[in-house]
Formats: sequence, structure tokens, C-alpha cells
Amino acid sequence: MLISRRELLKTTALGTTSLALTPSFNHLIGTKAHAATQGSEGVPHRFVFIRKSNGNLTNQFGLPSFSDQQRKKHEEKQAFEVGLAQHELPDWLKSLDGYKENMTILHGISMSVSGGGHYSYSGCMGAYKAGRDILGNIKWATVDFELAKLLPSPFGHVEMSLAVPHGRDHRTGIVSGYSAPAAKQRNYCYADPMTAHQELFKSVTNTDEADSDKALLDYVQEQEIRRLEGLNGDERLKISDQVESLQSIRDRNMKVAALGEKIKEHLPKIDPIHANGGEDASLPQKQAAFTDIIIGALASGLTNVVTYTIDDLGTDITSLPENQQKTSIHQIGHGGQIAGAAEMRNAIKTHHMKQVSTLVNQLKAIPEAGGTMFDNTTIIYMPETGAGHHGPDTEAPMVVLSGRNAKLDIAGRYIRLPFHGTEGHKTLSNWYTTLLNAYGNPIKHYGDLDLVMQRKRLKQTGAIDQFMA
Repeated sequence: MLISRRELLKTTALGTTSLALTPSFNHLIGTKAHAATQGSEGVPHRFVFIRKSNGNLTNQFGLPSFSDQQRKKHEEKQAFEVGLAQHELPDWLKSLDGYKENMTILHGISMSVSGGGHYSYSGCMGAYKAGRDILGNIKWATVDFELAKLLPSPFGHVEMSLAVPHGRDHRTGIVSGYSAPAAKQRNYCYADPMTAHQELFKSVTNTDEADSDKALLDYVQEQEIRRLEGLNGDERLKISDQVESLQSIRDRNMKVAALGEKIKEHLPKIDPIHANGGEDASLPQKQAAFTDIIIGALASGLTNVVTYTIDDLGTDITSLPENQQKTSIHQIGHGGQIAGAAEMRNAIKTHHMKQVSTLVNQLKAIPEAGGTMFDNTTIIYMPETGAGHHGPDTEAPMVVLSGRNAKLDIAGRYIRLPFHGTEGHKTLSNWYTTLLNAYGNPIKHYGDLDLVMQRKRLKQTGAIDQFMA
């Protein structure tokens, strides 16, 4: 569903639908947990989650320079780890060759708790099976929203997406997203770079519209306050919550206004080709524009947590120069239907890694607290559904780039954890519990339990102790 910015603001404020693009500050947690998330000189950590479709084939995440013994362990899915410094990276990862000390190639985390198949929707960020994109299937806030509570910012969590769900040719504007602020609530996201640019940076790029939004907020809040008169019980509580939500949006706008000079300093440029929803822009151009916007939003302090769906099975890849057959991500997933499916998978990941490389390069170039912004950033490149087009979801290879102030001890290594259903195996729930514990949320276990691990009575709760710094 496409929804205009102004209509979005109205419906959010009046409570006719639950949207998270203009987040309420009611959900921010206390100062004690907030303090636990601060790095040197009070600098918050930042997270960028990059979701990709079609799974990550495990053989494409092995290292070409493995010894025979290491290759055997990798192929047999035995637990081991090696330093990346003395190893060669796969071709599709070569753009990050200079950042091995910051890199983790992580094998062995299973996604059975969220499920494989074509899509996981909110499931891969919430560690539960979401099935089809139905609100009732959203069990709790996704991990990116939980981290955003720990790392407060004016916009809280920001979601961007190049996903094209079934039956859609193209999406633009503000559309339904995949992250979730709470149970049975769906986030909204930016579906094209121009919309993201206009909305995130309008306090300095379009002051007339920002003033108009302020007038609209004032009007809607006044109307809601009037509705409070004479109300009692649940109805009064409902309207009171809406008034409070409106005030939180106004507070957010004041915080954004206070960042004016910083926003101007880091304001990304956007090519006019992205006008009109970017219909004339190629996929690499859209990806590059979103990358610039992510950097600008992080550097200006608008957000500390971004989730970016860089593609899904419906995303058009015909503009990739390697795609001579003009095939689709879906066809590539089925493999046998086209020649060179594995090579196209690598080509797609190569384009993704160019964007990750840009993120790292640019964040390393911005000074912060005696170091750089990247020192206080973690980028997680992850599959939506596991190790292939229809799974298996028993493992989900990831690439993690983390700065020197990250609170996990994983950088510079290829790590393969025990395989699914064996002693010591770690699930997506364990991985997210680890992130939350490291950054200030002491939750004992986040996410669903794995049924195979449960049936075998194997321990599966809590953080991954070996990752905790």
C-alpha cells in the first residue's frame, strides 16, 4: 500500500493505524540502559542490518586458501575458526579485502526459528515464524527496534527497502516494511531513495514543508485534546495516548531541528534520476543512492539503527551488467532453470559488497571521538531465509563488519559454529540475544526456541558466550 507522507502523519496521530515511521518516544528505555550503550566520550554505537533474498549458499562463503583440513571441516560443517589476515577472500568479497581486521565471516547460525522458503517477512529480524505478511503473526518487536530503544536518536529506527512483493512491478514512496515496533504492528519504510532523502533531510532541504508539518501537528493535537473533554475510561486513555504520541513527534522534530548544522554538513547529494520514484534509475544506482542516504542519516545523528532490504525475489536485476540473460532473482534461486546461476549469485553479492565497502570507507573518513565513525558501527549482511532459495534454514552465512569499539569479540575471523541440532549449536535467537545483551538489554533469551534443539534436549537459550567481549 502506497501512502502519502501527510496521510501517514494524520493516520499515525489519530490512531487509525499503527505506524512506526514517526516513532513515539514512550518506548525509549531508561538512562541506565542508555548509558550502557555509549562508547568513548558518550558516542552511541550504530547498526546497519542489510537483508538479502535467495539465501546464502554456504560453499560461496568458504575461503579459497583453506588448507585441506580446513576445507574438509568447512564442507562437513564442523566447528572451527581461523584468522582472516592470512587467508584469501572469495572474489565477491574482494572489495572488502582491506578490512579483514574488521570482518567476520560467520557460519553455523541457523534460521529455523524464522523459517526458510521464499520470504521470512518480519521473521528474520524477530526470530519467529511470520508466515505470510499478516499482522497477527508478528509476535514482538524485531531486534532492530529493540536496539533502537537502547541507542536513542530523533528518528529511532529507520527502514529502507528495494523489495518488490508478489504482484508488484515497482514500489515508491512510503510503504509497508518488514521490521516491527511491537507485536501485531508493522513498520513503514522508504521504498525509493528520493522519498528517503526528502523525508529524512527536509528540515534543511524543504523548510516550508517542515513548517507545514508543524502546523498540521499543532492542528491535529488540538483536535485530539478537545476530544478528551468529557471522555472517561478506555476511550480517554486511548485519546490521551494519541495526544502523547503527537507530542513525541513534536519532540522528535525539535531534536531534528537542533541538528540543523550537522545535517547540512552530512547532507547527501541525490541524482535527479531518482525523481518520480526512480523509474529511470538502474538497480546499482538505487543501491548507491540508498547507501549515501544511510551514511548521511547516521553521520548527522538522525538515527543509530538502519535496516535495509537490499533486494528480494521480485527486485528487478535486469540492469546489472552481468545479467546478460535478463533473468530474475527467483529464477537464479531455482538454479537449474538457467545457466550460470551460481555466477549470478556471486555477481549480485559483489554489487552488495560494493555498497558495504562504501559504507565502511565513508564512515572511516568521518572523525569521531578521537577515532572515526566506523569505530562505533556494526554492519550485518544477512540472508532473509537461510542457505538457499527454499532453505535449508539450518544455517545462514553472514558477513559482519565491526569497528574497534564494538562490544563483541568476533572481528578478523572466519567462524564456523557447531551445526544445527548438535551440542553447542547457536540459533538466530542466540545471535540476537548476544547483540541485545552486549548493548544494554539483559534479556535472558530473545526469540523463539528451535524445535529440533528442544526435541534433543540441547541447551539453546542465552547469548553466545564466546562472542561477548
